[in-house]
Amino acid sequence: MTNARRSGPDLTEAIMRATLELGQELGYAKLSIEAIASRAGVGKHTVYRRWPSKGALLLDSLLSLSESALDYPDTGDVVADLGRQIHEAVDLLAGAPFGPLFRALVGEAQQDPGVAAALNERFIAPQEDKTVARLRAARDQGRLSPDFDLDLAMAILSGPLYFRLLVTQEPLTHAYVDRVLAALFAGMGPRP
Repeated sequence: MTNARRSGPDLTEAIMRATLELGQELGYAKLSIEAIASRAGVGKHTVYRRWPSKGALLLDSLLSLSESALDYPDTGDVVADLGRQIHEAVDLLAGAPFGPLFRALVGEAQQDPGVAAALNERFIAPQEDKTVARLRAARDQGRLSPDFDLDLAMAILSGPLYFRLLVTQEPLTHAYVDRVLAALFAGMGPRP
């Protein structure tokens, strides 16, 4: 199939696939728009028309992997629901093969305000909103104390995960996620 015959979605998918492949092969530091364009079989201007930087392109590529898996279920058990969703996020963004790329993207966000804004707008804020909404639903259903502090719970929940992922770089496992959830709900937990 020639580039002229590929549609916008096909081109976009080819570019994002090339980004993830090259990112895994080369690492973020050596990743370039030129190499991505070449691997995808498009011109670099085609890439730049869709994304302003390699950081923005990598973010979209990573998020395209499993956006629906990062939605919260509502089984009636808020702790299990949080655990399931956070396990999915950990599997996608902290483990092999994409963990190093996600960590590099967060690092890039410290230097590039555009990448920081996109990361917040496209991933962090939506995930925070989903988490707070799931906690609010549990609180409104009487499964959590009426004075359960939703914003504080979100900070307590995400802080240890990002600390381990970005600072200590210790493995971010399901068992660790479960320990964080247990600690959160031991202090702010569900009513009997």
